[in-house]
Amino acid sequence: MSQRYDYLIIGSGIIGLSIAASLKKIKPSAKLLIVDKEEKVAYHASGRNSGVLHAGFYYTADSLKARFTVAGNKAMKEYCRLKNLPINECGKLVVAQNPDELEKLHELERRGQRNGSNVRLIDEKEASTIEPNVKTYKKALYSPDTASVDPTQICRCLQEDLQQSGVNFFFKTHYLGHKDKVIRTTHGEVEADYVINCAGLYADQVAQDFGFGKKYTMIPFKGLYLKYTKNKTDVKTNIYPVPNLKNPFLGVHFTKTVGGDIKIGPTAIPALWRENYQGLDNFKINELFKIAYFESKLFFLNSFSFRNLAFEEMQKYKKDYFVKLAANMVQSIDPKGFTEFTKPGIRAQLLNKETLELVQDFVVEGDKQSLHVLNAVSPAFTCAFPFSEHIVSNYLSA
Repeated sequence: MSQRYDYLIIGSGIIGLSIAASLKKIKPSAKLLIVDKEEKVAYHASGRNSGVLHAGFYYTADSLKARFTVAGNKAMKEYCRLKNLPINECGKLVVAQNPDELEKLHELERRGQRNGSNVRLIDEKEASTIEPNVKTYKKALYSPDTASVDPTQICRCLQEDLQQSGVNFFFKTHYLGHKDKVIRTTHGEVEADYVINCAGLYADQVAQDFGFGKKYTMIPFKGLYLKYTKNKTDVKTNIYPVPNLKNPFLGVHFTKTVGGDIKIGPTAIPALWRENYQGLDNFKINELFKIAYFESKLFFLNSFSFRNLAFEEMQKYKKDYFVKLAANMVQSIDPKGFTEFTKPGIRAQLLNKETLELVQDFVVEGDKQSLHVLNAVSPAFTCAFPFSEHIVSNYLSA
């Protein structure tokens, strides 16, 4: 028998959960259902990211990321305090290694100031008082508002909030298709007045089934972190390199987790299928062919320097090389202290098939029947609360 809801949300990552929470604020009597093909919330990117709350200085002022990161950082911290969830307010230093990178630090400071982010350039002496182990060329960019949280804890807490407000969840439930307002799933048919697609790695496929996102496809990138188990004290704050501002990856960096652990990463290794975490897990031959086609095209044309990126990232499978990249940002670190890889993650990165460029900002498409969050990459976790309020007020408040 068909079950009827006002809203059906596909995906129980941070974006799906946050949109549901924002909807419930303005429409408390609305009937909401969240479906997810996995057995629990935050199974993919939302539960496998670094846990860093970003501060909003990487992004150009006209981007949605710039608009929501500063507000999202504050909102997520407020939620953690309200729910007594842990926060590690350890800050961040972005370090330079040469004069060219020093100029890029100035650009990051300019971006941060335009975006309302609390950032400032400091000299080597002040940087060493914040992090005695840091190594930088003349100056570093200091972000005191960068912090670390436990993303899985936050998502589970949001799930509890939503269930208490009457939101239903169907787990192990795959989206199969739709006809008008009837959505076919492996849990049966569901009638929904409005569908909100927050399907992450499969958001493009769901969108295309509704007639949206036709010029996009998903190119997955595998992110690995290497944990430092020798101690928790050799690094006290997040330490990042100056990123290549032409692509969306931030480079190998030191992360201080919410529990004080030290890890380095992530990689951005081109994956061969969408959930290519390790070995042949979740292997799908049709995904392999399609992704290999686009990755080959990017490689031979060297779009956005993809060829260079691929060669660089593949080297990071070599532990010594991986550790050396991070070691360049500190005075000393024990290479033998890095002993275990954490749970791998996959970045659901949208590619514009027409321009062969990686899409760096959020992308949302929809109409009166459905809405599709096609690109919600880092810092989507940080941005989740204000981004969701934006979605609800601009697309769903009628």
